[in-house]
Amino acid sequence: MGAKYIKHNPAVANGTAGFVDYFERMKFEYPDQSIQFVRVIAEGDLVALHTHQTWPGNAQFVTMDFSRFDENGKIVEHWDSIQQIPTESANPNTMY
Repeated sequence: MGAKYIKHNPAVANGTAGFVDYFERMKFEYPDQSIQFVRVIAEGDLVALHTHQTWPGNAQFVTMDFSRFDENGKIVEHWDSIQQIPTESANPNTMY
């Protein structure tokens, strides 16, 4: 991580400690959670991740993460969004 880390998720504090605290808590609370990377897109100092997450009880989620990197290749800013995958859809398309 860069010298300054800005987090846009209201459940996670800014800075390295906020990042580490969040992921330590997630590992403890959801040890069987898995993440599959579906797409990775990079342009300039931005990287986007499109992932499929499986949580305990087989709950399925699609997530999108956007990160900005500094000139040293360190993450300095992060945005994310998560949506549970419904069991029924109004169309035949997947969320991927």
